[in-house]
Amino acid sequence: MDFGLRIADGGFKSLPIRNLQSAIGNPQSEIEMAGFNWIDGLIVIVYLIAITLFGVRFRKKQQSIHTYFLGGKSIPTWALSLSIVATETSTLTIIGTPGIAFDGDLSFLQLVMGYMVGRVFICLVLIPAYFKGEMYTAYELMQRRFGSQIKHATAAMFLITRGLAEGVRVLAIATVVSIVLGTGEIASILLISCLTLIYTFEGGLTAVIWTDVVQLFIYISGAVLGFFIILGYIPGGWNGVLANAGHKFTLLNFSTDYRVPYTFWAGVIGGAFLNTASHGVDQLIVQRLLAAKSENGSKVALISSGLVIFLQFTLFLVIGVMLFSYYLYHPGEPAPAVRDRIFPTFIVQHFPHGFSGLMIAAILAAAMSNLSSSLNSLASTTLMDFYLPFIKDDATSAQQLRMSRWMTVFWGIILVFLAILSRGIKSVLETGLTIASITYGSMLGVFLLGVLTRRANEKGSIVGMAVGLAHFAAGPQARWQGASDEHTRCGM
Repeated sequence: MDFGLRIADGGFKSLPIRNLQSAIGNPQSEIEMAGFNWIDGLIVIVYLIAITLFGVRFRKKQQSIHTYFLGGKSIPTWALSLSIVATETSTLTIIGTPGIAFDGDLSFLQLVMGYMVGRVFICLVLIPAYFKGEMYTAYELMQRRFGSQIKHATAAMFLITRGLAEGVRVLAIATVVSIVLGTGEIASILLISCLTLIYTFEGGLTAVIWTDVVQLFIYISGAVLGFFIILGYIPGGWNGVLANAGHKFTLLNFSTDYRVPYTFWAGVIGGAFLNTASHGVDQLIVQRLLAAKSENGSKVALISSGLVIFLQFTLFLVIGVMLFSYYLYHPGEPAPAVRDRIFPTFIVQHFPHGFSGLMIAAILAAAMSNLSSSLNSLASTTLMDFYLPFIKDDATSAQQLRMSRWMTVFWGIILVFLAILSRGIKSVLETGLTIASITYGSMLGVFLLGVLTRRANEKGSIVGMAVGLAHFAAGPQARWQGASDEHTRCGM
């Protein structure tokens, strides 16, 4: 794992979350310039209300923790696949990915190729282990293989890191809401958190997955809409894009120079390690794999989601190439100096009324999908790995369901608190994402020990995991920041 992280340090560009507000731009001046009016605001408000009501309608299906945390294992494979895509897509993916191609080319897709390698490995090694009996969390596998101590250690690590990272993301999306609706940051944090919490509390994983599907179609539709609007501003349409693109459509780079940002080797190897950890041992994604009707359904959902992710990143990168061409055709309109501002700036300056509101709704959709998924996965891990073993192991089915809902509320409050705290303490933002990414190495290592060898024992695995964490905690700041930035770029 050290080798994989070294690749990440040397070869991956960054999208630090601290740049989100600058990526959106100056709120007042740019929205006034674009004429972001009541129609756009109404579209955003209608979206927020409609998606909340849509999620609440799944309340009647929640009769036990089997339905609340696993959807009763009745959700179609295609919906699970799209939910995985929506969960691993963040606001930062939509805002920042076009800037990669604007500055470079399509070589970022080599990293996505590595995601596919990681997915294949998960299908061959980890998913079969998860389906040996019914499990609610990824960390129950550790108990079956080693014992309860390592289950509690890995589950606690997930709760801490996911909580910190998601608290930061709540602040990120609240920034967008405050800009669009004119509310303050705290009011925006409470608004977006409460609306997402309502349908997650009521409908459990079923509501989360089906709202994920709707939200994915919203932000993909917004991106496709953006594609054609930008195309309309370029003389000659697609031929005009190609005339200015030059090397922008370069996909593969087999260089062995570690200073080159995206190469085939760094992308495939580093992307495979990163994806194996984020999709194979993190409850956020594993929960969806466990909710599949069968082992084969779980594998199909994971592999097909990788294909959709590849197409999705291709779309956002091509938008970046088109924006590059647009600014060449319009030299009197300088491109934003901060590349992560390119797409947001174009949205607020050039999208017609109504379409601007739809695009902001698309950005909100990606963020709410992240938040609802985190709330449900945090609640499931808390209940299954801590509450039932330590507090009430004889709880009835009705008591378990009731406590599951209150665990969801508990984590909603925690995330609101962390988001508010993050407003004034930049280190919380950076440290939260850093911890969420650098723990992947230790987590993946102990899971692989559990499924690949019978020689490892619980005590040795805990010691190894602790040493791995200590190594990165004591490592250079560059290693921390490199892991954090790539973790952010991937939307996880």
